[in-house]
Amino acid sequence: MAASSAARRRTLPPPEPGAAEELLGLASPAGVIRERRRGRGATSNASGRYEPQARIPVDDGWQNLEELPPFKTTIGIDTARKVITRNESPDISFDRSINPYRGCEHGCIYCFARPTHAYLGLSPGLDFESKLFMKPDAPELLERELSAPNYSPRIIAIGTNTDPYQPIEKQHEIMRRILTVLEKAGHPVGIVTKSTLILRDLDILSRMAQKNLAKVALSVTTLDAKLARIMEPRAPTPARRLEALRALVGAGIPTSVMVAPVIPAINDHEIERILDAGAAAGVQGAGYVLLRLPLEVRDLFREWLMEHFPDRYRHVFALVRQMRGGKDYDSTFG
Repeated sequence: MAASSAARRRTLPPPEPGAAEELLGLASPAGVIRERRRGRGATSNASGRYEPQARIPVDDGWQNLEELPPFKTTIGIDTARKVITRNESPDISFDRSINPYRGCEHGCIYCFARPTHAYLGLSPGLDFESKLFMKPDAPELLERELSAPNYSPRIIAIGTNTDPYQPIEKQHEIMRRILTVLEKAGHPVGIVTKSTLILRDLDILSRMAQKNLAKVALSVTTLDAKLARIMEPRAPTPARRLEALRALVGAGIPTSVMVAPVIPAINDHEIERILDAGAAAGVQGAGYVLLRLPLEVRDLFREWLMEHFPDRYRHVFALVRQMRGGKDYDSTFG
């Protein structure tokens, strides 16, 4: 059924003392039954914020919701005219990046790229994890942009939005072709990923590293395999990521471990253990990113907390607000 734009996004109220029983009953009107979202991170699929209407599933008593098919991964084509994205943010260390894919099958519930799916008329929820888009012409576009007479080389960041080594990269190899172009041009690159698929490209990365043209940051959010499964359902296990760190270091590639994001009362107690594990793998650099909850990510994360950690819901958001000046999220620089 259709609903007005004013009702299409339901914002969950902030937790109040003594409201635990009420909170446990909260559910998104766009919630999806578990059987349909098995192996996914989000629990709902609300319409994007730019849509004039929203469709909300309603059980008419005939159990028809249970007959709906599970969410399957589909891949569309992104016909971008340019592949290098520029930014002028004073808060980050790079001014250009490449995103070979839109959407990410890893399904990390905390991903701050989720809201970008609304630009496509899709949901930042389950659509973000299942309706993916690839840029098959990215290597050719990159070669053209790098050869422009007015182009000035600076490090290109890849993986700062969605993961370039998510599962569909294994088949399409867009990232490997991009690296081939960058190696040929002698252009520096910095990669962020949580996927062990990056080891497929050790040959290119090691050659680039010998010329000081490549570095990698691999994200290890937790060492708890059970927590990783519900937080990042289709990403490699923590143990395999540590093995990837060892292989990258062994290949002579400058590598750091990223504790990202740090979620208070969920994984913040693991910071030291993750750093110790990274050091044992030979990594000499480390970084972190605090949990960010822009736009739809806030409510998606709340729904996830209520399903998996209902007893920590109020505590997590209380700590987040302490760090954000009383807000769930603050987008200002600094």
